[in-house]
Amino acid sequence: MEPGTQIRCEMTKWGERPHWQFAGIYLGADRHGDWVGFPQGTHNQRPGYEFHSEVDCVTLVPAHGWYAATFHAPGIWCDLYIDVATPGRWDGTVLRAVDLDLDVIRMSPEPPTFVGSAPQNRAAGPGEVFVDDEDEFAEHQVAFGYPADIVGSAQASCDELVRAVRAGLAPYDGTHQRWLAELSRLTAS
Repeated sequence: MEPGTQIRCEMTKWGERPHWQFAGIYLGADRHGDWVGFPQGTHNQRPGYEFHSEVDCVTLVPAHGWYAATFHAPGIWCDLYIDVATPGRWDGTVLRAVDLDLDVIRMSPEPPTFVGSAPQNRAAGPGEVFVDDEDEFAEHQVAFGYPADIVGSAQASCDELVRAVRAGLAPYDGTHQRWLAELSRLTAS
């Protein structure tokens, strides 16, 4: 896929239950995976909720990882929001994955401003890394019938992501800045 290609993200919950849908721009790939950009104002919708993004963001879709990591430009309550999910798969220009509830979040270094959907753990301080929606993950294992291997892969991914983000390992070391700049370049005209 060529940089600048318009793409669509379609996330579901287990069992093909509808979840987030939004459009974006394919930015390119590096050793970490594919990078997709979402300019400020991108319309995000899921059943029962929708919003327009307040800042530019870029999402890393690793080739084989069980997550999608979204890095936000400054100006909102978090600078990193990682959805633990099945590995993303491309169907032409549509990116699909199944959201598995767990989220690894790094709060912005500045005091947070909560607009829209903020995490359950609102007491998290600036720069803090934590896991959100563990209760939802436990509930959905029963309600949606997650297979044991899916539960194990999601939990292992979550645990590894927390370690990597806290340690500041690549790509959680500022690697995303290049891709935010590319998004700005592609949307400047």
